[in-house]
Amino acid sequence: MKLKTAVLMIFIQICSSGYIFAQEEPTEEPKYGWQKEMVGGINLTQTGFDNWVQGGEKSFAWQSNLYFKFINDQEKTNWANSGKFGYGATKIGDQESRKSIDEIKLESVFAYKLSASINPYAAVTGETQFAPGFNYGTNPKTQISAIMDPGYFRESAGIEYKPNDIIKTRMGASLKQTITSDYPVPYADNPDTKNKIEKTKNEIGAESVTDVDWKISENTLFTSKLELFTTFKAFDEIDVNWDSLLTVKISKYINVNFNFRLFYDKDISSKRQIKQAIALGATYSFL
Repeated sequence: MKLKTAVLMIFIQICSSGYIFAQEEPTEEPKYGWQKEMVGGINLTQTGFDNWVQGGEKSFAWQSNLYFKFINDQEKTNWANSGKFGYGATKIGDQESRKSIDEIKLESVFAYKLSASINPYAAVTGETQFAPGFNYGTNPKTQISAIMDPGYFRESAGIEYKPNDIIKTRMGASLKQTITSDYPVPYADNPDTKNKIEKTKNEIGAESVTDVDWKISENTLFTSKLELFTTFKAFDEIDVNWDSLLTVKISKYINVNFNFRLFYDKDISSKRQIKQAIALGATYSFL
């Protein structure tokens, strides 16, 4: 993805929260210490038929997710830890159950406060999946991924900008590792080395991460994370991971969620990948 497109995406992300700055309430005294949040949910969908002459196939789908944030905010430091876990499957007719979502993502960011809004940081992120993935376009099906196969890790350091409690962005130098075991292609293998298959890939480059955590109303929350990474070897080729979630609270335990994710990595596919989901289900706050 070209540099201009990635810059435009950052601009859209920030501008989408533009009028947030005008909505800020008077500054309150800071509250130091641990801030803890853990929310889990499950969504279920079922359809059945008995002598239904109009046709149709029975189906059952489920999806579970868990989000957490553990933030230790002190006068001179801020240590933010977050995680996202999601898994779900769908069964249609006599077909075997197939997963519809599978994600493990962890992030830890440590920032040293030099000023109210601009501070140096160091960060570590990791991402993989729970269960094997299959290509159902072959007969028989072909396994193409597994837990930690691939696994993605990124370490970075740079400058973080946080104008308020809703939006923050950071930019810095970054190291990225892609590790595989049985499925190096297309995740880690270098296609230019014809006689060798690499199971790990190391990249040195730069990252930009923008987070939005916007409580639009008492019952509506919008969260979004835009991650950009580029290697110094190909600075005009930028990996993009944009994950946004709009949650509308209907009652104490019932939510409607709309999730949109855009992913682009030229090493995996020359085209951008998009995933979207709308879900109605039960949610519960553990902390």
